[in-house]
Amino acid sequence: MKHRRARIAIGILIIMAAIAAGVWHFLWLKPYTVTPTELQARYAYKEEFTPGSGHSVNFRMRGFDGELFEGRIVYPSDPTQAAQPFPVLVGLHAMGRNHLRWWQAELNGRPTFEQTHRITEMALKQGYAVVAIDARLHGQRRPLGQVHPAKGILRDMHWLGKRQPYEQMIIDTVRDHRVLLDWLVKQPHLDAKRIRATGYSMGAHCALLLAGLDERVRAVAAMVPPHLGNNVAAVSPSSFLTGLQGKRVWLLTADEDDHASAKQNQALFDALPGQDKKHLRFVSGHQLPEGYYEGLLEWFKY
Repeated sequence: MKHRRARIAIGILIIMAAIAAGVWHFLWLKPYTVTPTELQARYAYKEEFTPGSGHSVNFRMRGFDGELFEGRIVYPSDPTQAAQPFPVLVGLHAMGRNHLRWWQAELNGRPTFEQTHRITEMALKQGYAVVAIDARLHGQRRPLGQVHPAKGILRDMHWLGKRQPYEQMIIDTVRDHRVLLDWLVKQPHLDAKRIRATGYSMGAHCALLLAGLDERVRAVAAMVPPHLGNNVAAVSPSSFLTGLQGKRVWLLTADEDDHASAKQNQALFDALPGQDKKHLRFVSGHQLPEGYYEGLLEWFKY
């Protein structure tokens, strides 16, 4: 009888803890608004960079606050012999990944399910130079001893209502990409007027923000961006829609994605301004099916 009562008590405590966590989330992670002026202020940065050169270069660059990060740029041919400047594709990786996902079919013996290396191959064939860097708290930027710090930040936001660390990670990642753009537009062998951005999951989220914030990015292709509303307004795509006006915006989503429902994805697409937009839907989960990237061929063309 005592053991049975103990089990019942433990069960009740577990249920109460789950309810408390849910209540905590909805009570403390409340929606808020952010003005365009506030967005510009939060994403402001100082111009600092370390240039790289060559046909294919791994580089280290300093972010807006001086923090070093890893990256790589690959040209479709020798840039010193190019007849005209190359258009540029900026790739942004998913949470828990790093910039290597844009170059490698597998990592540590395992396939990279995002297939973003295929997008790189496609872009190079279309004559684009491709560049990618590590996001904040990713790759060589992870704190010592922490395997997936970004995932812990995401968990704390959902369960504890701690949005500031997550927002800051995204904001600082976008800031670093703006520093990268500073360097890209100054290179004579790169076309400053033909810069595009694409990303997967968290990378798709950041790509939408970068394109919505920075006029130098003229087109964006976002693969399975997670749904984020006004409870994280400073990093919600809905806060950046005005800046996407006049740009080519393609959205690739999965109807069975556990990070964004089909309804939420459709709402995001419907909210995108302008006529030069396209929505590619897949019957899959967050991992898009093999060959999904082939649908992007027309996105590269002008």
